[in-house]
Amino acid sequence: MRTKPTLLLTGVLLTATISTASAAPAPVRLGLPAPTGPYAVGSTELHLVDEARPDPWVPGTTRELMVTVRYPARPSGNPAAAYLTPAVAAAAAAEDAGRLGLPADRLDYTFATHARVDAAAAGGRRPVVLYSPGARFPRAAGTAQLEQLASEGYVTVAIDHTHEPAAVEFPGGRVERRALPSGPETGKQLIATRVADTRFVLDELETLAHGGNPDAERRGLPAGLALDLSRVGMFGHSAGGFTTGETMVSDERIDAGADLDGSMAYSQSARDFGRVADEGLDRPFLLLSAGDHSAESDASWQEFLRHQRGWTREARLADGEHFSYTDYQALLPQLGLDPAVTAPFIGTIDARRSLSAQRAYLTTFFAQHVR
Repeated sequence: MRTKPTLLLTGVLLTATISTASAAPAPVRLGLPAPTGPYAVGSTELHLVDEARPDPWVPGTTRELMVTVRYPARPSGNPAAAYLTPAVAAAAAAEDAGRLGLPADRLDYTFATHARVDAAAAGGRRPVVLYSPGARFPRAAGTAQLEQLASEGYVTVAIDHTHEPAAVEFPGGRVERRALPSGPETGKQLIATRVADTRFVLDELETLAHGGNPDAERRGLPAGLALDLSRVGMFGHSAGGFTTGETMVSDERIDAGADLDGSMAYSQSARDFGRVADEGLDRPFLLLSAGDHSAESDASWQEFLRHQRGWTREARLADGEHFSYTDYQALLPQLGLDPAVTAPFIGTIDARRSLSAQRAYLTTFFAQHVR
């Protein structure tokens, strides 16, 4: 028996009863589509510590984050960056296996991406695009789109919101696990924490743009990496889209944002909306939805559009689903599962067509409003 997934907490937590699939004898060889821009892609990680802020989820600790920076690079023989480290991959595979009715050892998320670790940058100061994943998901969830943007000339910065994903690995192998409490106020605390995370990352990027090294261990940075923080965009999936809008309300450093299928409400039934819905923005904002979600069905989007003063557009993948806007769109079809199992997550849209459309939407939007 299979029931339609229920999206909770601004569309960020997916619960479903789904049919099981037979076990495979070995992990499936997974991979993401190659970026198509004119540049090779480099990748480096930063460990950022906000000494002024306690971690809201683990009392007595300081807030610290891991981010992945991807950028236009010179061709390099450096090792390819892994999609996830072994520890984080195992935690993610365990959760996804439960969603899909698979044995966890069938999912190997340590596959190589198209970015080369610490490759020399291609040169020149580059516009920046931030990325916030959906709640409980790792920063790697938008890798296909982030590599594409980097190949087109942007520096992209993907943020792990520590203690939300199943695991976040820090230098030295330390792993921080999920530590979200239950309760009606968790959603508001989650978005507030994400906004503070994003603004802190912007502060640290300013250090980087001025020639400093914000990494807590002061690990070496890729040669030639240069940021132009006069041109900044942001996008995110689900709660990450909500985070994008809420950050833009309080921080004018972000010039344009995109929300990938994320509601702007803490509670639709109570009409408890975020500031971005109640106030709108004076800067460009793109709304992308999937399946039966759109401004017609989402009261928070309707409220946002009533108050939006900047440029805005809405587009929808009618045959997609909520997780079409993540790497699942490319990865799940590779598992060879019954489409009835994967449809609640990525719909029935052709994966190549979906990814092509998303890349076109995002690259055109950021080219027009950031670059």
